[in-house]
Amino acid sequence: MNGDSGRIEHFIAMLDDEDPSRRWRAAETLGRIRDDRAVEPLILALDDEDWRVRQKAAWALGKVGDPRALVPLRRAYRNELEGVKEIIDEAVDEIKRNMSISVRSSEEG
Repeated sequence: MNGDSGRIEHFIAMLDDEDPSRRWRAAETLGRIRDDRAVEPLILALDDEDWRVRQKAAWALGKVGDPRALVPLRRAYRNELEGVKEIIDEAVDEIKRNMSISVRSSEEG
């Protein structure tokens, strides 16, 4: 997204905030912005100590839709709480859906 660079950097930096509620709100905002610059920081947030941050990071990765998140999401799934696993499943499905839409669009183009 053009012009949002400072805003995106701000929310990426907030993923390291000491307050978990600020971290999960940052992950949620990055998911709503849907900029692929947030993919790597969100992948790192899948290892956050707070389950709410991990859950929002998984949700956000699904919204961004970047296939780079598939392996880290699957890896995170193994040791996760049930509620977080559900969001990880949804994120993986959303990324796969985006990938198939992209493939179909490029084949038609």
